[in-house]
Amino acid sequence: MSEQSTQKYSFQAEVAQLLHLVTHSLYSNPDIFLRELISNASDACDKLRFEGINHPEYYENDPDLHVRVSLDKELKTITISDNGIGLSQQEAIDHLGTIAKSGTKDFMSKLSGDQKADAQLIGQFGVGFYSGFIVAEKITVESRHAGLPASEGVRWISTGTGDFEVEQINKASRGTDIILHLRDDALEYLESHKVKQIINKYSDHISLPIEMQKEVWQPEEVVEGEAAKPGHMVKTDEWEAINSASALWTRNKNEITEEQYIEFYKNLTHDFDAPLAWAHNRVEGSTEYTQLLYVPSKAASNIFTREAKAGIKLYVKRVFIMDEADNLIPNYLRFVQGVVDSADLPLNVSRELLQESRDVKTIREGNARRVLTMLDSLAKSEEVADQEKFKTFYTEFGSVLKEGLGEDQTNRERILKLLRFATSTNDDISTSLADYKARMKEGQKAIYYVTADSLSAAKNSPQLELFKKKDIEVLLMADRVDEWAMEFVHEFDGTPLQNVSKGAVDLGDLQDAEEKQALEAAAEQFKPVVEQLTAALKAKTSQVRVTTRLVDSPACLVTGEGELSPQLLRMLKQAGQAVPESKPILEINPEHPLVKKLQGSEQFDDLASVIFDQAVIAEGGLPDDPAEYVKRINQLLLK
Repeated sequence: MSEQSTQKYSFQAEVAQLLHLVTHSLYSNPDIFLRELISNASDACDKLRFEGINHPEYYENDPDLHVRVSLDKELKTITISDNGIGLSQQEAIDHLGTIAKSGTKDFMSKLSGDQKADAQLIGQFGVGFYSGFIVAEKITVESRHAGLPASEGVRWISTGTGDFEVEQINKASRGTDIILHLRDDALEYLESHKVKQIINKYSDHISLPIEMQKEVWQPEEVVEGEAAKPGHMVKTDEWEAINSASALWTRNKNEITEEQYIEFYKNLTHDFDAPLAWAHNRVEGSTEYTQLLYVPSKAASNIFTREAKAGIKLYVKRVFIMDEADNLIPNYLRFVQGVVDSADLPLNVSRELLQESRDVKTIREGNARRVLTMLDSLAKSEEVADQEKFKTFYTEFGSVLKEGLGEDQTNRERILKLLRFATSTNDDISTSLADYKARMKEGQKAIYYVTADSLSAAKNSPQLELFKKKDIEVLLMADRVDEWAMEFVHEFDGTPLQNVSKGAVDLGDLQDAEEKQALEAAAEQFKPVVEQLTAALKAKTSQVRVTTRLVDSPACLVTGEGELSPQLLRMLKQAGQAVPESKPILEINPEHPLVKKLQGSEQFDDLASVIFDQAVIAEGGLPDDPAEYVKRINQLLLK
C-alpha cells in the first residue's frame, strides 16, 4: 500500500462507540454477521438492477448478478463478493465511516443494553456492515462503482478501533469484495460445511445465486517410499450455487415450510422474533401482484413518530424498486412488514408516481383487506395459540389499528369488530363490541363508553357512578387515539354508541319515573345554588346543572354534544396545535354533603372553585392554577 496514496480518517464518535459494542459481544449469535453481509451484497445487486434500467452500460458485459463466498484457511480470511452497484471512494468514506449515511446516531439512541434487542436494531438501522467485526480483527473492503473506470477502485481498511484507511486502487471488476481477517477464536467460519449451513438457514431465499467454489473428494494418495496422504476435499475452479436462488414469494406457497417463512421474515426485518402471522397470495385480475405480508410480534420503538414508515418492499417483475413503500399499505397498518411484487407497474416508478397510480390504489386496498382478514382469523380462532397471538397483536398494535376508524371508511366495520376493551366490570382488555352487546341489560338502547387518560382514571370516573349503581357495563377507553377515533363511529351492528361524558345522562327505560321526578325536584330546589355557581364559575364553565349520574362525587365535568373533550383538547395542545375555545359543563350532585354545604355558605366562591377543580382532577386534568387550589384547600381546612 503506497503511503502517498493512503488517507487516514477517524470514525465519528458514535461509530467508534458502536464498534466497541460489536466487538464486545453485542451479538448473542455471531453467525448473524454472514447473514448481514450477504444481505448487503444482495441489496447492492438489486440497486444495480434498478440503476441498470436507465444505465445498461453499468453491466459492463457481466449481466449475471451473483454473490460469492470464498474461504482461505492459509490467510484466515472469508470474503463476501458481489458484482452489484459498488462504491466510489467518497461513498466508501461516507457509508463505512461516518454517521451521514449509516443511521448510526439513531441506532445509538435506541440501544437498550439488551443483547437480543440491540442485535435486532443493528440490522434495522442499516449498519449491518459493522457486524463483520464480531469475528474479524481487520476488515478490508475493495470496491468499484459500476460505470467508473478500473483505475477508480477503492480499498478501505480498518481494525474496528478508532480509524480507517482509504486508498485508490485498480479494480478490473465492478462491485464489492469484503475481506474478513478472522480472529483466532472465529476460525470455525473457515469450514465450508459450517458456512453452507449458515447460508442455507438465513439466506436461502435470496433471489440471487450465492456461490461457493465447488469441492471434490481427493482420494487417498499413495507414493512409494512415502507415507500415504489421506483423502480430503479439494476446491475446483468451478462455482456452484448453494441456495435456492429464487425469491421466496415467487414460489408456490405449498412448497414453502413454516420455518422458511419465518427465516425470510427475520432476514427481511432483522427481527429476532418470529412473526405472529403472515399471508402469501398471488392476486390476479385487473391488477396482478404477489403479496407476502407479515404481522410482527412487537411494535417498533418509533411506531407513533413521524419517522415511522411502512415496512413494505416494492418489487416490479422481481426487480427491487424501493424500501418503505408506504403507498402500498394504509397508514393505520404501518406495522405490517413484507414484500409486494407487481406485474403491472413500470420499472422506473417513483414515489410520486405511486401516489397517483390506480394500480397502487388497488394493491393498497387489497393489502388492507388481506391483513384484516388475517387478523380476523386469529381473533375468531378457537386455538389457544392463536388466541394468545391475537392478544399479543392487540397489546402491541391495537391503538394503531384504531386510527383506521378515521382513515378507512370502507373497512370501518371490519376494524370495529377487531377492537377490544376493558370495561367497568372486566379489567382485561378483551371485550369486543359484539361481546358487550350480548351482555346488554334488557331495555338498554345504547353501547356506553367513557374515555380517559388511563384505565384507572376511566374506571374511577365520576361519570360511571350511576352506571355502577344500576349494574350497567361501560366500555373503558384510555388510548390517546380513542377520543379522536370514536368521533367517526356512531353505531355498531345497529346499536348507537354513547359517550357517557358527553351531554346529559339519559338511560331511557333503565331510569324509572321516580328518578326523573327526583331530578326535576332537585333542580328546582337547587336553582338558586345553580345560578350562584354559574355566576362564580362563569370564566370556567359554559353551564352548571343538577344531575342524577353522580352517587359518591360532588360534581363532574361533562362535554357538550359536538364539542371536544378535555382529554382531546389536552392532547392537541401537547401536539402544539391550536384548539378552539371550549368550556365544560359542570354537573353537581344535590345529595352530596359538600354541595348541600354551598347553600348559604360564607365561603361560597372558594367552595365553588374547589368543587370545580376537583372535578378537573377527577377526569385526569390539572387546575389552571394548582398553587391557588392548594391555598384554597388549606384555608378551608383551617376554617
